Amino acid sequence: MNLESPKVTIDKSAEDTFNFLSDVKNFEKLMPENISKFEVLDTDKFLFALKGMPEIVLKKKEAIPNSKIVLGAAGGKLDFSLIANITEIESAKSEVRLNFSGEFNAMMAMMIKGPINKFLETLATNMPTAV
Repeated sequence: MNLESPKVTIDKSAEDTFNFLSDVKNFEKLMPENISKFEVLDTDKFLFALKGMPEIVLKKKEAIPNSKIVLGAAGGKLDFSLIANITEIESAKSEVRLNFSGEFNAMMAMMIKGPINKFLETLATNMPTAV
């Protein structure tokens, strides 16, 4: 299953945007209002939970300076990645698109597609003001 957020424009350079997203504690600023838990576990790992959903641990798996950050599930039953693709538009302007990629059975995919789409959209929508 592959989902993507709308592209968002941020009034910061690609480097500033990359640096913000590289610091996992900053993801708390992007989370939806219905977050029930957020905890930084390590310099590259954090745990979060949305109300009514299980806790999810994300770990930074890859970072390509100023263009891409890959967060992946760290443990748990689901294997997926959350990828932030950063594109520089001008020296003080960049674009970000989030991609969600994971292997799920048809039943699970049906159940989680809506909530994950909404989650991606919220992260992207919160980015321009948080970065």
